[in-house]
Amino acid sequence: MEKSTLFVVPTPIGNLEDITLRALKVLQKVDTVVCEDTRQTIKLLSHFKISKPLVSFYTQNQLKRLPQIIAMLEQGQNIALVSDCGTPAISDPGYNFIKEVLNKNITVVPLPGACALITAIVGSGLATDSFIFLGFLRKKTGKMKKELEQAKHVDKTIIFYESPHRILKTLEVCKEVFGEKANIVLARELTKKFEEFIRGSISEVINNLQNKKILGEFVVVIQP
Repeated sequence: MEKSTLFVVPTPIGNLEDITLRALKVLQKVDTVVCEDTRQTIKLLSHFKISKPLVSFYTQNQLKRLPQIIAMLEQGQNIALVSDCGTPAISDPGYNFIKEVLNKNITVVPLPGACALITAIVGSGLATDSFIFLGFLRKKTGKMKKELEQAKHVDKTIIFYESPHRILKTLEVCKEVFGEKANIVLARELTKKFEEFIRGSISEVINNLQNKKILGEFVVVIQP
């Protein structure tokens, strides 16, 4: 393994069997694992009987941690960057980390692997030839609406993430922007036991969710 390398390692989004053989090999050989939540990463590593020093890196501590981790790389360590689930740097602070590492002329090796947005669009039945990913939308209704209206005019399939406690509010904004008959797919609990795809018009999907206990993070796919 080449010295002073940052490996970007995707982790399962639910089903632990979705980790790749290459990812396991890298996690076994690196000196340190940088992760969002050490508690979650310990569970993953323990499942595969891997023991490594862990360093937490998340939005609130990234300014403090970044120089420390860069120093470790400059001292010759090999480091793996992981997120709680899925591919690092997709809607998490891993982007800033990778950018700074590259600015220091340190090698970055990204591994392919699990990613919720790709899993969702492939299973959605909506157009996959061209799409736009919005990550997590703005929380304020006005800013959310503006963001969706801008995406609407791109004329591509639209994908974003949403939390269970906000999904109905967000769907109402989507209905206002795209119209109640626009095709939409909600993907939740991907790769897990209760994986579910909810398909239909925006109005049909809203009706489906009302009066239900809503659990699990959502990937929302819309075809304007």
